[in-house]
Amino acid sequence: MTTILLARHGQASFGQENYDQLSELGGIQAQMLGQHYAATQRRIDAIFTGSLVRQQDSARHFLARYQLSISSNESNGMPVLPIMNINEPDSYILPQFDEFNHKDVFIKSDPDFINKGAITAEVAKSEVPATRLAELFDQAMQRWHGGDNDQDYIESWPQFNNRAQQALEQVRAQVANLGLSRDSTVLVFTSGGVIAAITAQLLKQGSQTAYQLNKSLVNTGVTSVTFKDQSTRLMSLNEYSHLFSDGNSFVTWR
Repeated sequence: MTTILLARHGQASFGQENYDQLSELGGIQAQMLGQHYAATQRRIDAIFTGSLVRQQDSARHFLARYQLSISSNESNGMPVLPIMNINEPDSYILPQFDEFNHKDVFIKSDPDFINKGAITAEVAKSEVPATRLAELFDQAMQRWHGGDNDQDYIESWPQFNNRAQQALEQVRAQVANLGLSRDSTVLVFTSGGVIAAITAQLLKQGSQTAYQLNKSLVNTGVTSVTFKDQSTRLMSLNEYSHLFSDGNSFVTWR
């Protein structure tokens, strides 16, 4: 039975000019996951990521801490594994795991939003701009998931959902291509939308369930899926116990 661990990237830069970069906390969150898996001797046989910067950097932070911690545990019989070659991106990047185009989803929700100044002006009217921005994004997501305006988008929800399911199948193929054993564990750093789409499909639910799941997914939270023969099963959802340390919480949703 092969286990696929779908990890959401670390905290990115919501509300900033470039969302596709980890915040300082995002890097720490990924390192905490690496430390946790090493400390619990969770063997990881391979790592894949989408092509987005926040996904790749999450994997790099994870790997650095995981390998460092595993090295100190070699005396316990747990080997250092060549699980990801940073110098060969083509060997671990799977673009099918990229997130949906959130800018396109946002802009298409209101004709005025194609002008960045209009968005800024609308958000600035609120006493709590960050809250207003989140409200506008929620409205945009509801429209995208609704299915009445699919022709408006670069990638509609049904198209994105199909891609997410194909991404999972591509990992299954990669496991076979790498000759990994049947009890191998593969870690994939992706984004909330992809994980939510895959999870909803396994639960035989639709787009609204996927959206609600997406809103609950924690940065570096891990969802576990298993492959056995042609069967795919959801084992756990959004596990994030690694984000609690020394009485402090490092839990975020962005």
